[in-house]
Amino acid sequence: MQSVLNALRVLEEVAARQPIGVGELARALEIPKSSAQRALVTLQRAGWIRQAGGGSTSWVVTTKALHVGRRASGELGLRDVAVPVMEELRRRTDETVHLTVPEGADGVVLIERLETSKPVRIFLQLGMHLPLHASANGKAVLAASPATAIERYIAEGLPRFTGTTIDDPGLLRAELMATQVRGFAVNGGEWRSDVSAVAAAVIGEAGLPVASISVNMPTSRMTDELGAEYGALVRGAAQQVSEAIGVPGQRAEP
Repeated sequence: MQSVLNALRVLEEVAARQPIGVGELARALEIPKSSAQRALVTLQRAGWIRQAGGGSTSWVVTTKALHVGRRASGELGLRDVAVPVMEELRRRTDETVHLTVPEGADGVVLIERLETSKPVRIFLQLGMHLPLHASANGKAVLAASPATAIERYIAEGLPRFTGTTIDDPGLLRAELMATQVRGFAVNGGEWRSDVSAVAAAVIGEAGLPVASISVNMPTSRMTDELGAEYGALVRGAAQQVSEAIGVPGQRAEP
């Protein structure tokens, strides 16, 4: 049983710190280096992790964890519906398009990415966790959530990531109200100063946000005009997916 627990702890630590070597892993988990090495070998044989490229002896997770997570939450069906809509959105904007789903009560996780053809682009890894208050996808989901969920999130504190992060509760409430009115969220370099985006929530059968779709670009390319244009497009795309997977509902009540 202990070996199984060690393997699971190692998998979680690799996912959080990747790429990571066996020595650093053993120190972080406070287990013998030999135990960490055995767990790594087991996870590699099972297809959960692999060695990082370039002759490195460090480790990264494979996409197996992402696929298992999708099946556990029904995201494969969501992705099947969303990707054709996302492809059209990418065609019309020629910017990177993301699909995220809520993860816990404090963020969203990136589960699909369609890249721009432009040489200057932003890149986020699949499986990356984004904060609700400092990303367009997160704010779209938060704005579509019940008022009680919004207040619970605010009560936990609003970490500051860049100079434009909204870390004041009153300002965030106002921003979420504006997001509800226009139907899409805007991120102006609030999580990473070089990344800007617009996003809209996908609403499921229960009237709650089950995903969000965003158009993402370097902050240097974002203008007010493009934000409004792409915001309208992403709002329409999210509505298409909402209608395909559930009932196009309004923002859920507390």
